Amino acid sequence: MEKIVSLCRRRGFLFQSSEIYGGLNGFWDYGPLGVELKRNVKEAWWRDMVTQHDDLDVLPGAPSTYEMCGLDCTIIMHPQVWKCSGHFDLFVDEMVDCRETKKRYRYDQVRGRWAEAKGQKLFVCTMAENEEEEIARRAQKFFKLRAKDADQIAWDGPITTLDKIGDTSQALGPDASEPGTLTEPRDFNLMFPTIIGALAGEEGRAFLRPETAQGIFVNFKNVLDSSRVRIPFGIAQVGKSFRNEITPRNFTFRSREFEQMEIEFFCHPKTSKEWYQFWRDRRFKWYIDHGLAEGRLQLRDHDPDELSHYSTGTADIEYAFPFLAEGEFGELEGIAHRGDFDLRSHMEGKLDPKSCPLEVELGEDGKPKYKGSGRDLTYRDDLTNERFTPHVIEPSAGADRATLAFICEAYTEDEAPDDKGKMQTRTVMKLHPRLAPLKAAVLPLVKKDGMPEVAKDLYRALKAKFPVFYDEKGAVGRRYRRQDEAGTPYCITIDGDTLSDKTVTLRDRDSLEQIRVKLDDVVEEIESRVG
Repeated sequence: MEKIVSLCRRRGFLFQSSEIYGGLNGFWDYGPLGVELKRNVKEAWWRDMVTQHDDLDVLPGAPSTYEMCGLDCTIIMHPQVWKCSGHFDLFVDEMVDCRETKKRYRYDQVRGRWAEAKGQKLFVCTMAENEEEEIARRAQKFFKLRAKDADQIAWDGPITTLDKIGDTSQALGPDASEPGTLTEPRDFNLMFPTIIGALAGEEGRAFLRPETAQGIFVNFKNVLDSSRVRIPFGIAQVGKSFRNEITPRNFTFRSREFEQMEIEFFCHPKTSKEWYQFWRDRRFKWYIDHGLAEGRLQLRDHDPDELSHYSTGTADIEYAFPFLAEGEFGELEGIAHRGDFDLRSHMEGKLDPKSCPLEVELGEDGKPKYKGSGRDLTYRDDLTNERFTPHVIEPSAGADRATLAFICEAYTEDEAPDDKGKMQTRTVMKLHPRLAPLKAAVLPLVKKDGMPEVAKDLYRALKAKFPVFYDEKGAVGRRYRRQDEAGTPYCITIDGDTLSDKTVTLRDRDSLEQIRVKLDDVVEEIESRVG
């Protein structure tokens, strides 16, 4: 993972936000290559899910031809949206504070292991990525044992999270020197508050959105009335969300500002289970089609105790990121069967998550505690005249996590010949051509004999179609290496033969195969290869 992070900074994929001022934890900037890669990920998602979807008759015996449309909602919405959705009360993580170091940690992210020596037993904690070595080092230091005496430590059970043991009094905090310095866990609301206009206090208080989904739900009727779509149909949105994570970590995997790619798919309650199955399978296939290895990808159904109160089924698409322990996976996307919870919430008001079926929560005056919009968000089928509240299937993906997964999957070290034919280790980003920031590089072999002029004309012709790089500095082998690290799938070299036979050398990044292509056919050839 250290090599991947280093390459991302060196080649301009990702930078720490505000780096010249020491950085800001949980915030990241995308560099010249990174912004193109992430944009390609979002465009591939939008193209496949919205503009080019052609799924017809996918559910036998049911209305199964569906439409897709898009929205772009505001980041700041009416505060009542978050009260009725449940985020105002329920969007929390548990945190613990260390009385010694004054640091704060998310309760379920502190990992450790029971250790016993010299008649004392404690749960040794860490937040480090090399957790096994760090836990062993911290235990050895606490028990004042030399390296040769480390076998005197008796380990009890595997490494687990602090919330699993449920007792902070016997824990040696991640940065503490003595056990018992961690507080009991308490709730921490993850929403970012802000102020609208000149009003201070509750009157002007609002929030940066923690998810993009609610903007879709509150616009459900607007989309119905303006676009004449019929159920089943989906509404897609790509946009920024904000969560005040207690301990952002693992590069861009857990950030405080991130982008989501979400679909809210509205369907008849009787066919919702089938649509849920359809979307979980379809979304899993999307990642494989764009280059993630099936062996490092899994589709995991939530256990009953993991399900949200409104969900009858949720599956996570997870990837084996390099920063995780062997056999562990991190979430890329969740596909949830949300039932009619969201539309009912915005019709009726704040719903009680502990009751089933859902009931309106009343205040002391007997009226709904959080009043809903009062708008009718049901659906009437104009063919059957049936009226119902649609069920919702939500495939919710992280654009930043997907981008990080594609970066991790693409990072490869292999061997390739240098300018003198000697085999050397090279670093190459084997990104899917559709996702690669640059589709091709144009390289004149030397800066003379008319080669740069031909190369520049070809560069301009290619640039009209997609991002291309022009490079005439240094030995051609070193130029190949730079493009390999950038993930450029094809390099086109203009050499002496080009001037006589009007052909160029086309080099494939992954196979290293080099073929001759007619100069006039290069644009069409590259266009067909990158899709």
